[in-house]
Amino acid sequence: MIQINHDLTPASLQPDIDRLFAVSGKKIHRLQNRWNPARGTPVFTVKGEYTSRGWTEWTQGFQFGGAIFQYEVTGDEAFLDIGRRNTVDLMGSHVTHMGVHDHGFNNISTYGNLLRLMSRGRIPFNAWEKNFYELALKASGAVQAARWTQLNPELGYIYSFNGPHSLFADTIRSLRALAVGHRLRHRLMGEMDRPISLLERLLQHAETTARFAVYYGEGRDTYDIRGRTAHESIFNVKDGAYRCPNSQQGYSPFTTWTRGLAWVLCGYAEELEYLETLPESELAPYGGAGKWIARFRGVAEAVADFYLQYTPVDGVPYWDTGAPGLVHLGDYLNRPAEPYNEHEPVDSSAAAIAAQGLLRLGSYLKRNLEGGKGARYYQAGLTVAQTLFREPYLSTDPNHEGLLLHSVYHRPNGWDYVPPGRKVPCGEASMWGDYHARELAVLLYGAAKGAGEARFFDIFFE
Repeated sequence: MIQINHDLTPASLQPDIDRLFAVSGKKIHRLQNRWNPARGTPVFTVKGEYTSRGWTEWTQGFQFGGAIFQYEVTGDEAFLDIGRRNTVDLMGSHVTHMGVHDHGFNNISTYGNLLRLMSRGRIPFNAWEKNFYELALKASGAVQAARWTQLNPELGYIYSFNGPHSLFADTIRSLRALAVGHRLRHRLMGEMDRPISLLERLLQHAETTARFAVYYGEGRDTYDIRGRTAHESIFNVKDGAYRCPNSQQGYSPFTTWTRGLAWVLCGYAEELEYLETLPESELAPYGGAGKWIARFRGVAEAVADFYLQYTPVDGVPYWDTGAPGLVHLGDYLNRPAEPYNEHEPVDSSAAAIAAQGLLRLGSYLKRNLEGGKGARYYQAGLTVAQTLFREPYLSTDPNHEGLLLHSVYHRPNGWDYVPPGRKVPCGEASMWGDYHARELAVLLYGAAKGAGEARFFDIFFE
């Protein structure tokens, strides 16, 4: 169980944040100077150097979005140039990519961050540049919403690259693309010019995920544990019936892959923030704001409580809470995670994602006069962040291209590098882990400076 440090504040983490970005800038330049885009997208490191992995191209937005975050904090325009130039040159295919469920990863991280910075006055206003980013985001949201399986009039989901039968837990974070598209007053057009609401599909996907990918320890789930998640949910596309849980990157369908849990925690927490900004008139056709806020909050709290209960004291989880080698680690939940153990790897990327979810959920609850519960989640997020922003997780070796060490990609497929003499992966980084470490640091940087917490949907222009 996480031991929450109640004395931490964003300001107290400022030295750690400054150090992270000092290290981060050198790594961005190193990768930018070395990487040939013709090789594909950098995904994770092997012996300290980023490599590609042909599966789906879901990490390129993290590469350039990380540079945009670096500019946001440091003001160094060399990083803005890396982020902006590569977004224009290399991200276009991701906007119209019909074959993936990853638009919220690739396109909000690039076009979305650039539009957000322009709307905040952090980069100069240019009408044509603004229109370019907005058009990309509108198209991205519509393309993502078109990758759709309808189960019944009230339920449906953005299906994974596995096919129309497959709902992934991590897709909850691609709802960012639909949310931004809706904020830009865009909609998907169907057969016979039928308009399809991006907000409606966002809500239906979120409800389907909440109903089938998250367990609550009651009703259908009386046999299970509240807050546990399934990575993949399988449906019969002929009649819309739910068939079973499954897992691609976790240990089994009946254990909890911690990065999947983290995606759910972060996704519902940030969408809860988004719903809070919508006028009642937009949510009234779907049952009203109260219904959806209660649902999103209930999911976020359930998975947050599970994360706090089943993660070691320093806030970094092992890759799956049911991984078989954990039995050899003894009372592992009551001591810090051990990235160099010989039985099961930890996953720092899951911690970086979950920490942001804890902070956002905590902030939401504190804003809504639930200070005690909100403070618990918020301080837990700060506790995890402090762990990640220091060794052995922060990579300070200038010869290592990764920023956040001890990340895991696909344990069942054996894709992660195992150093000589060891039995499990350790010491390597991933593009999503590095990105979310930077995103977490940006979130806390804004809070420490009194500038407010960065939100993906803050794209208003006066």
